[in-house]
Amino acid sequence: MTGPSADETLVRENAYLRQQNAQLQRDLTAALADADRLRQIAERIYGRTAPRPPSPLGGGQ
Repeated sequence: MTGPSADETLVRENAYLRQQNAQLQRDLTAALADADRLRQIAERIYGRTAPRPPSPLGGGQ
């Protein structure tokens, strides 16, 4: 019996990579939300606002 064709292998690999990419994007979004939440907590505790660098995902806005 022969194994999967090259096209089938590429289709499976592409689906896997898309799934991994989506998971990484979700993880990044969660990490950014946590960072923002922690920044807000620190601002409340210390009563001042720390300068925030532009977001690399927001186009520097």
